[in-house]
Amino acid sequence: MIRTVNRKISLGIVIGSRALFGPAPCIDARNQILAQLDKLGINAIILPVEATDNGAVQSIADAKLYAEHFKTHRDDIDGLVICLPNFGDEIAIAELINRAKLDVPILLQASNDELDKVDVHSRRDAFCGKLSVANNFWQYGVPFTETSNHTCDIDGDAFMADLDQFSRVCRTVYGLRNARVGAIGARTGPFQTMRFSEKLLQQSGITVITADLSELIGAAEAIRDSDGDLVAGLDRIRGYGRIPAHIQDSQVLKQAKWTLAVNRWINENECDASAIQCWRSLQDNFGCATCLTMSMMGEDLMPSACEVDVMGAISMYALTLASGAPAAILDWNNNYADHVDKCVCTHCGNFPKSFMGETPEISELDILGEAIGRSKCFGAVKGKVQAGDMTYFRLSSDDRNGMLKCYMGEGEFTDDPFGMDGGIAVTKVEHLRALMRFVTQNGFEHHVAMVRGHHADVVNEAVTRYLHWPTYHHNAAPEPQLYFPNRK
Repeated sequence: MIRTVNRKISLGIVIGSRALFGPAPCIDARNQILAQLDKLGINAIILPVEATDNGAVQSIADAKLYAEHFKTHRDDIDGLVICLPNFGDEIAIAELINRAKLDVPILLQASNDELDKVDVHSRRDAFCGKLSVANNFWQYGVPFTETSNHTCDIDGDAFMADLDQFSRVCRTVYGLRNARVGAIGARTGPFQTMRFSEKLLQQSGITVITADLSELIGAAEAIRDSDGDLVAGLDRIRGYGRIPAHIQDSQVLKQAKWTLAVNRWINENECDASAIQCWRSLQDNFGCATCLTMSMMGEDLMPSACEVDVMGAISMYALTLASGAPAAILDWNNNYADHVDKCVCTHCGNFPKSFMGETPEISELDILGEAIGRSKCFGAVKGKVQAGDMTYFRLSSDDRNGMLKCYMGEGEFTDDPFGMDGGIAVTKVEHLRALMRFVTQNGFEHHVAMVRGHHADVVNEAVTRYLHWPTYHHNAAPEPQLYFPNRK
């Protein structure tokens, strides 16, 4: 099974042209876009150059040919890139999209004119042609993604960055529309916060697969000490972090069996992400924590949330798809003295190792260990998240209004000290108190997903333009909106 997050992106390529213009820019555009995609490791799906005049789409006949070609590759195409080396033929492009009916993200590019090449034989007019194609997309109800500039050079660095970001949008859209999320165990009793709607998720293509915690405990208990996968799992645990000397081999073995049982269930059910009942039934009835299990799955780009926070697991998965990096689930947990734009985000110990940015300690849960005995609580991943950029995201099911909704933004992890045990991240977000006011007044949970790096624009494009989820982007400038005067 190749997971979506590891799947190579394939993009359908369209060179849009108007027959009145010269052929050379079309051939150049084709060669340049294929070279850019090759550099990015993206697969291109396009007809041979001789299939149409100038290797371009500039008539209904061309549109039909390309639409049929794309239909045969429907299962492979993650998105379309439409390049306009000149004005383009708006009808041909609109007909291609309408006939192919791929329902994938579209990137619309238009090429720059050069100041010394605007004579009748050299002009491009793509600046204007893009408006015409976009207008047709509006008429047909086709959403599409803009390049960072209205026009750009296909072989330029700016367009390469646009292609990279667009490929991440495509991966995020495809991954979320086809996500399978495992829910292991019943919702942790004290947290009604973690309630969610499976039916609203299914409307967006997200399927939840459930398992009783006892099934996984039984599977873990049935694993023999000689199991080859278990031996490999033990080696990985010991190499994953620092284990204090007082931890017994039997505790590590129990943790390895639980991890193996969970991973086998995840693979058997083809889950992309998961959420697990992390306390306290597992500790009482089997004798270990599940934080390390979730941490290592996250490190393998299979995010896992605690407290059966299915919506949190999907939030983590969205960030993993957008970034290609391990995401974590955290609590918005503590103020940081009187710094209004800083707070402390924590969890008991499930952060992926590379998310933390340092080699963690693997020991016992602190708070629960004090209450029920530390010997039953081995498996917490502890340490402080190292400084760097970060993105946060939260998806929630709003049953009162019958919809999914989300918020996102960017900030940073700081190197400020904080003396709490467990997994600690001191975070800085501009206008944090305004964000917290938004969270409280719109019914969002205390959990939030985070990932290293700045990727909010990718997630925002995917969930708003293509998944149509109501969204608040904390860092983004408001998009221009139509003004409706109150006229009689």
